[in-house]
Amino acid sequence: MAVEIKRVGVIGAGQMGNGIAHVCAAAGYEVGLHDISRDRIESGLATITGNLNRQVSKGQITEEQSRRALDLIKPAPQLEDLAEFDLVIESASENEQIKRKIFSQLCPSLKPEAILATNTSSISITRLAASTDRPERFIGIHFMNPVPIMELVELVRGIATEDETFEASKAFVAKVGKTIAVAEDFPAFMVNRILLPMINEAIYTLYEGVGSVEAIDTAMRLGANHPMGPLQLADFIGLDTCLSIMQVLYEGLADSKYRPCPLLVKYVEAGWLGRKTQRGFYDYRGETPVPTR
Repeated sequence: MAVEIKRVGVIGAGQMGNGIAHVCAAAGYEVGLHDISRDRIESGLATITGNLNRQVSKGQITEEQSRRALDLIKPAPQLEDLAEFDLVIESASENEQIKRKIFSQLCPSLKPEAILATNTSSISITRLAASTDRPERFIGIHFMNPVPIMELVELVRGIATEDETFEASKAFVAKVGKTIAVAEDFPAFMVNRILLPMINEAIYTLYEGVGSVEAIDTAMRLGANHPMGPLQLADFIGLDTCLSIMQVLYEGLADSKYRPCPLLVKYVEAGWLGRKTQRGFYDYRGETPVPTR
């Protein structure tokens, strides 16, 4: 069943979800934004408004373009509100059971020709697709964070993904102005298969006392010309997300080189998840971030 994508549903109004909604609306798509509470949706809309205003102030878009994009985004408090959408992108927590639960609740409402996508950064597309009623119309569309700024999208087919779904997804990604990198359905795909072990190794370097938080980040910024240090980046991503991805790699590839650093596990157990909780490898509660080790 051919489908022309005109309306895009986004499940999850957090950092990734509101970014996806932002770029979809800016490209002219009608967007339905869903989360588990109205407060979370409103918070996501406020973030989108702030980011659009920032783009206006920098001269990247006009006031009219900003207003038009905001007008295209509507709250979708119930999953059933996405019933008539052509593409629905799940961007919930990087937890397979949470994603499966969402799909089981969502699929009965979707029209048969709708494409269902996941923004997972590590979990098997084939396995997630098998938990839905439309594995042939299921695909991984992995945006990078922050979505309005980062140019890349990893497109990942499951074993059952049909060519029509793949081509429609390619056209969608092109329309939102992103560059596609096609990845095979292996744990963590390409970007995180390379990036997260580097971050995990930086945490091991801290754990073993080779360097302090500040020294490690300075070394990689100035010695490898990275825009931010790996520990600062881990805080930005979220330490719980970093741990989830490392666990997917460790379990999926059965190689000890992907074992999550015990210090990463300890920080997550403490609830020190990075910027979103105000503490991680840095403490963000003051005027300037302060290393916690």
